[in-house]
Amino acid sequence: MAKSDPIGALFETARQGSRTALDEKDGKTCLAHFGLSVPNSAVVKAASEAAAACKDLKAPFVAKGMSPDVLHKSDAGGVRLKLADASEVAEAIEEIGTALGAHTDRIDGYLIEEMAPAGHELVVGGVQDPQFGPLVMVGLGGVFVEVFEDVAFGICPITARDAEAMLDELKSASVLAGARGGLVADRAAIVDVLLAVGGEDGLLMTHGADIAELDVNPLIVSDDGAVAVDARVVLSDGASDVSISTPLESAEEVAARFRPLFSPKTLGVVGASSTGANRLNNYMRWVKEFGFKGDIYPIHPSADEIDGMKAYPSLADTPEPVDYAMVGVPSEKVPPIIAAADGRCRFAHIIAAGFGEKGTPEGDKLQDELVAAAKTAGVRLLGPNCNGGFSPRSPYTYVNGMKPELGTIGCISQSGGLGIDVLRRGETRGLRFSGLMTIGNAADLGPTEMLEFYLADPETKIVGMYVEGVRHGRKFFELLKRNNGDKPVVLLKGGRTELGLQAAESHTGSLAGDNQVWQALARQTGAVIVHTLEEYLDVLVAFQNIEVRPERPTTSAAIFGNGGGTSVLAVDGFSERGIRVDRFGPVTQEKLDDLGLPPGCALNNPIDTPGGSIRVDNGAMGERIMEIVYANEDVQAFVLHLNIPVLMRQVMPGQDLLVNLMDGADRVEGRYPGKTHFLLVLRSDGRAEMDDKKREAREWALARGYPVFDELTNAVNALAAISKYELFLAGRD
Repeated sequence: MAKSDPIGALFETARQGSRTALDEKDGKTCLAHFGLSVPNSAVVKAASEAAAACKDLKAPFVAKGMSPDVLHKSDAGGVRLKLADASEVAEAIEEIGTALGAHTDRIDGYLIEEMAPAGHELVVGGVQDPQFGPLVMVGLGGVFVEVFEDVAFGICPITARDAEAMLDELKSASVLAGARGGLVADRAAIVDVLLAVGGEDGLLMTHGADIAELDVNPLIVSDDGAVAVDARVVLSDGASDVSISTPLESAEEVAARFRPLFSPKTLGVVGASSTGANRLNNYMRWVKEFGFKGDIYPIHPSADEIDGMKAYPSLADTPEPVDYAMVGVPSEKVPPIIAAADGRCRFAHIIAAGFGEKGTPEGDKLQDELVAAAKTAGVRLLGPNCNGGFSPRSPYTYVNGMKPELGTIGCISQSGGLGIDVLRRGETRGLRFSGLMTIGNAADLGPTEMLEFYLADPETKIVGMYVEGVRHGRKFFELLKRNNGDKPVVLLKGGRTELGLQAAESHTGSLAGDNQVWQALARQTGAVIVHTLEEYLDVLVAFQNIEVRPERPTTSAAIFGNGGGTSVLAVDGFSERGIRVDRFGPVTQEKLDDLGLPPGCALNNPIDTPGGSIRVDNGAMGERIMEIVYANEDVQAFVLHLNIPVLMRQVMPGQDLLVNLMDGADRVEGRYPGKTHFLLVLRSDGRAEMDDKKREAREWALARGYPVFDELTNAVNALAAISKYELFLAGRD
C-alpha cells in the first residue's frame, strides 16, 4: 500500500489481520483524515498504563475496551463515562476487562478519550446499496436511532444542498433548531460532516469499496461544532460491484441507437397463427389499423402466408432486416428463435412469461439462455413477461383503439397491464404520448436504458415510469443527476413496503430497494415520486398542461367553486403538501363583498358559492369573482371546481351555465397571461347525463390547454408535484 494513502493502509492492515472491522482508534483516525473532529485519545494495554496516558489528556475521561469480537461495546459493558481522574480510569479499565472477558479472549487494548461536551446526539452512517452504490445517512442518534428511526439518506456524492435537504427531512429538525428554548445545533458543522463522509471527495466516494458499513454514533453536535465520539467501520468482503462512475453517451448517440425501436421501418411478428386468430394475429391487425406504413413480416416455421401477408421461417430470412419484432411464442421456444435472428433483428419484445419472474432455477436458467442468445444474435430485448410497445412515431401499438397522435410524454412500465391502463385512461384524460414501452423482467433493456432514451429524445418533454427495481441503479441515478430537472421525471414505484417488495419480486423478479433510498434519489435529482396510478396520471396531466415557473415557485393557491365541505378538505390537503390557502387581503375582500352575493357564500379563500348564486347572469358572476382575485391577489395557482350535478340543478331554461362559467374563466386567464397556474376540477355523480356533460367540458378545457381533474384531492396531488419540481429548479446548481 502506497504511503500516500494512509487510510487505505489501515484497511489493508485490518484485512491482513483477518479483521472484519477497524478498531475504534483506527476508525477515528480514518474520520479525522477526512476532517471530522474526534476526541483526543490514547490507547493502553492495561490499567497500570492509565496514569501516564491521562497526563496528556483533559478530564473528564471516557474509557472503552477494544476487541475485534465486540462491535457494540456498550451492550457488552465495554464503556465507562464521566471518569474524573486517572485512578477512576484505571478502575474502569479493570471492570471493562472483566465485562469483555465474558464475551471474548481477544482484547486489543483500551481507548482513553477526553469526554466530548454536551450537545445533540446524531448518527451519521454509510452503507453500500446494491442498486445505487454508497449511501450516507443522518438522523437522531444515541439510543434513539433504533427507537424513532428518524433518519434521511443521500446517494453519494451529495452536495451541500443535498445535506441541507436531508436535515430538513428529519422529524427532529425543529429540535436541532432549538425548539422550546433548547440548544441550537451547529447546522454548518453537521453539513461539513456529511460532506466529509458522503461528498465528492468524501470517505465513501474514495474508499467506498472497502467499507460495508460506517456508523458514527453518536456524533455530538453543540452550538459550535460536532465531535465524532464513537466510530464503527465494518469492512466489505471485496470491491463493490456497483460502479462509482458510469460513462454516459451523448443525446445524439442514444437517440440514434433507439431509433429502430421507436421508428421502425420493418416489423417481425413471431407467433401469429396460420389457421386461426390469436393475440399476434390481432396485433398485426391493430398495427395496420393504427397506420403503420412499413413492412410486416409474419414469422412461422411452415406457413407460406398469414392473414394475407407472406410468412418467413425465421427472423434471419426476411427480405429486409427486422427493426422491431413482437415475439409471442411459449417461453421454451423463445431462445432458439432469437438465436436464429443472426444479426438481422435490432429489437425484440418478448411477451411470454415463464422466465426469471417464476423465482425458480428453471425460470432463471431459461432467462439466462434468452439473454445469451440475444447477445450472440445481436438483438436487444424488451421483457420477457410483458405486453409490448406503443409508438405513435412509426406508428405501432399493442393496445387497440388508440389515437396515433404524437405527444410529449414518454413512459416506461414494468407491468404490461398497468401500461394498458396508462394508455387508455391517460388518453381519456388528454395525455398524448411520445412512446410507452413495457419491459417486464427487464432481462436486457430495463428502466435505466429506457430512461436514457427518453432524456435524450427531443420529442419527449416529460418522462413517466412505473418501476419495481433497477439493475443498473448507479447509471440510473447519474442519468437523473445529469438531467438535473431539465425534463420532469415522474416515478410510480412498486415495492415500497415489505409486502409490496415481496409482490415485486414475484411479479418481475426485481430487487425493489428501500423506500428511503428512492426518496433520496427524488430529493437529489428533482424526480417526483407518486404512490398510486391515479396520482401518476394526475401529475402527468399537470406537467403536460402547466408551464412550470421556477422563478416563482407555487407556494400559495386560491380556490373557487360550489363545493362546500370539499373546499375545506382541499385546504387541508394543500396545507399538508406545503401550499398555503391564505385569506385574501382587505382590498379583495371589500370588492368581493361589493358584489352583493347572498348569505351562505364564503368569500375569504376558499370562495364557496352555492349553485343559486353562481348562476347569476347565467354564470357571469363567476368571471367577476375571478377577475377580482386575479387583479388583487398574488397567488401562484387558482383552482376552479365545479360540481356539475349541482350546477345543472340550478340551470334555468335557455342557460348553458357550465360553458358560460368556463368561458368566463378563459377570458380572465387571457387578460392575465402567465399570472397563475389555472386548474379545473369537474365533479360528477356517475350518472350518464352528468358524465356526458363532464366529458364535453373536459374536451373544452383540453382544447385550451387547461389541466382537468376529477376531484379537488386530485388537483392537490398535481399542484403539489408542480410545486416540488419548481422549488427544485429554483434551487438547483
